[in-house]
Amino acid sequence: MGNYGGTFHIFTFRLPQKRVMPQYIGEYSCKLDDKGRVIIPAALKKQLPKDQVKALVVNRGFDKCLTLFTKKEWLVETKKLDNLNEFNRKDRRFKRLFNSGATEIGMDNASRILIPKKLIEYAEFEAELIFYAYGNKIEIWSKKNYEDQMEIDPDEFSDLAEEVMSPQPDDDD
Repeated sequence: MGNYGGTFHIFTFRLPQKRVMPQYIGEYSCKLDDKGRVIIPAALKKQLPKDQVKALVVNRGFDKCLTLFTKKEWLVETKKLDNLNEFNRKDRRFKRLFNSGATEIGMDNASRILIPKKLIEYAEFEAELIFYAYGNKIEIWSKKNYEDQMEIDPDEFSDLAEEVMSPQPDDDD
């Protein structure tokens, strides 16, 4: 075997990492104090990335609830708004409404968050709240609004599941 005097180059490269969304789960009852603070339930806090609990964002949700995100997830959600057309009136309005009330908050050493007064009013909060966690978001509901939202006849729930979960025929067929 001969020595060719060649140089060997080793190239390394990284494949792009697919972003893994958090998958929160659970329904938790808690109390809002007179100052607008609420303790994040321990079982829910365990699901939050430890390095992100000091930077949370709370905002108006749909159906008279609030939505709680880590700051990192909030940035992912708001990035989706970049695809909307600034020259379209409905797109501009949606962007404004979606961001209206968004407030960066942190969790204190007692695992409490302070909810801004205008968001408490929007979501019609009283003393009893429900944290409802699913997918990458955590909704915060007044107990009354949550119970009203979740009240459904089993047959109606079955019909709803059939409607939204059944495969839709292609428009081309």
